Amino acid sequence: MADSLHPFSHSPSELALDPEVLASELAEELLGDPLDDLDMDAAQPDLAAECDLGLVLLQGSSDERMQGLRIFCTYRDPRAPDKLLPLLDASCPIQRMSAVYALGRNPAPQAVVPLLALLQNDSNGYVRKAVAWSLSSYPDAPVMTPLIRALQNDIAAVRLWASSTLADAGSTGLAKADQAAGQLLVSLRIDSEPVVRSNSAWSLGRLYGDLVEPRQREVEQALVQALLKDTDPTVRDEARMALEQLEDPEVLERLHTLVDEGLLS
Repeated sequence: MADSLHPFSHSPSELALDPEVLASELAEELLGDPLDDLDMDAAQPDLAAECDLGLVLLQGSSDERMQGLRIFCTYRDPRAPDKLLPLLDASCPIQRMSAVYALGRNPAPQAVVPLLALLQNDSNGYVRKAVAWSLSSYPDAPVMTPLIRALQNDIAAVRLWASSTLADAGSTGLAKADQAAGQLLVSLRIDSEPVVRSNSAWSLGRLYGDLVEPRQREVEQALVQALLKDTDPTVRDEARMALEQLEDPEVLERLHTLVDEGLLS
């Protein structure tokens, strides 16, 4: 994760217009879960001792706080949130970002409001991206509208994670599922970045079982359209996978028909 910790040097509006920055950010996103790159010792440390050390480090120097944050990006401890929350106000964006990821690993109700404030107001794109990821640990909180706003308006890296987290938030009830699916359908159709469209297709597949039948039919049609007409092969592949994983006999039959007609290979 060390290579991904450098904060943005531009405003969000400049980033949205800078294809070089966007390409770099999107390439990083394709690596997957941002916590997967944490350095891990071959020998698993004693969990309680490691967390005790982390709590002490969080109250130390700047370098020590970063070490403590890395511990709680890996481990869960109910004592951690109270020590992590003040670091959301750190002047250093690397510390804010790391605290956000740690609160994704160690969710606490009292973190919801400051996390949503960062998603809306933080000037650093990496911090907002971290929030969009971490909110997947808070699916029952009032995160739906902020995530939809981020998927509509933020930079590509934030939109990518917002589209994933919407599937988690939408899985907690029919009304939320329908609201999330509505925005994901729009993003699948119009987002300028293929990885965001691809992730929207993936999230729609995840939400499918939580949707009422009319919305399910709409999702099926949108995925078929993406499969046939999207200009990017990764989006087409993700749409096809999402359709196949629905395991709906009618959908599978339609895919076979498209193959027979030579529209799919």
